[in-house]
Amino acid sequence: MYKYETHCHTSEVSKCSHITAEDLVSFYKDEGFSGVFITDHFFNGNTTVDCGQKWEKMVEDFCEGFKKASKKGSEIGIDVFFAFEYSYHGTDVLVYGLDENWLLNHPDVLQLGTTDFCDFARSEGALLIHAHPYREASYIDMIRLFPRNVDGVEIYNACRTDFENDRAVEYAENYGLLCSAGTDNHVGFRESLGGMEFNEKITSVSDFVLKMKTGKGKIFRMDL
Repeated sequence: MYKYETHCHTSEVSKCSHITAEDLVSFYKDEGFSGVFITDHFFNGNTTVDCGQKWEKMVEDFCEGFKKASKKGSEIGIDVFFAFEYSYHGTDVLVYGLDENWLLNHPDVLQLGTTDFCDFARSEGALLIHAHPYREASYIDMIRLFPRNVDGVEIYNACRTDFENDRAVEYAENYGLLCSAGTDNHVGFRESLGGMEFNEKITSVSDFVLKMKTGKGKIFRMDL
C-alpha cells in the first residue's frame, strides 16, 4: 500500500506551522510515506503572505512552501503535490486539483463568497474536502457545514479529538459524502498520523482526485 499525507503545513507559508518544507518532507520520507500534499493556508487563512502585494507576487509567495518541499522530495525520493486550505472564520476546506497557473488566472477568486468559491472550484475540476468540520476553538464562533458544496469530509484528523472525528463520520454518512483523513501536521513528529493509502501509486493530483472520487482510497491511522 502507498501512504499519503493529505493535510500538512509549511512554516514558509502557514503562520501556525513550526516546521520548514524540507524538514516536513524528510519526516514523511523517514516514516515510509509515498507522498505528501502540501496544504498551506490560503490568503483568507493564517498565512505569511503579504496580501497587500500584486496578485502575481501573492501567488508566487504562496507557492514557496510547496516548491521547496517538491525540490526536497525530488532529492530524497518522495512525491510532493500541491493543494491548499481555504478558510472562512475558522471553517476550512481542503482544495485539491487547482494549481499555481489556475490561481494566477483567477485574481478575483477571493471576491467570491465561501459557497460560491466551493461551487466554482468544483466546476473547475477540484476535489473539496471539509477539514475537521467539528473543530472547536476560542476563535471559532460557530460550526458551519457545507454538505451541498463539498465532495467529502475529513473524518479522521490526527489533531482533533475522538468526539470531533466521530461527529465528522456522522456528517459524511448522513449526506453520503466521500471520506478522507489527514494529520493537519504543523510540527513534524506527532504521536499519531493520518492519511490515505492506495494500492497504486498516485501519479498526479488529478490522479488522486479520480481515485478519491471512485473510492479507491483507504483511510489509515499510524501511531508512532
